[in-house]
Amino acid sequence: MLDKTGIAKRIAKEVQDSYYVNLGIGIPTLVANYVRDDIEVEFQSENGVLGMGPFPFDGEEDADIINAGKQTITTLPGASFFDSAMSFSMIRGQHVHLTILGAMEVAENGDIANWKIPGKMVKGMGGAMDLVASAENIIVAMMHTNRAGASKLLKKCSLPLTGVGCVKKIVTNLAVLEVTEKGFKLLERAPGVTVEEIKQATEGTLIVEGDIPEMNI
Repeated sequence: MLDKTGIAKRIAKEVQDSYYVNLGIGIPTLVANYVRDDIEVEFQSENGVLGMGPFPFDGEEDADIINAGKQTITTLPGASFFDSAMSFSMIRGQHVHLTILGAMEVAENGDIANWKIPGKMVKGMGGAMDLVASAENIIVAMMHTNRAGASKLLKKCSLPLTGVGCVKKIVTNLAVLEVTEKGFKLLERAPGVTVEEIKQATEGTLIVEGDIPEMNI
């Protein structure tokens, strides 16, 4: 089974050379720490940063340089800062190759709910609406089940939707899954996790074909 760092490391393998990548709040922000050294990637944050680097070491933080989640970050040589209008022009204009988001629920048809739990205070949807409406390649980083052990990979989302039919791939603490027309297709299983455990943790339709390899992270 993976922890949050393990999920980030596995998703980092999906990042390709010359990609422009948007990292959502939560687990996705960790991905920048684990991208291969032999490729060049530009990480974009919707608050107006292009060229984010790994998180700073303790004592080296600059409170003026933050990501969309208000975490302090580093920037790489050549990084740029700009206003929200320019940032969302990049997103809405589909200039971002890969979007990595967290989620509270994902449905088997690719619907995502990641911005609101009814009855709890929320500041707003933020950039999530624009990201899911514009991105063609969305990977979700999430835990497979909630704290009560109930599945977060569902037949249909119960929470208010952020986007419809937009998620392409999901990496959880248990598995890597692809969203298909027939449901969640199991691609890889986390170290030490069995296919049966993944079945038990998945409410939505799970497609298992042949031997499922263990993740290599």
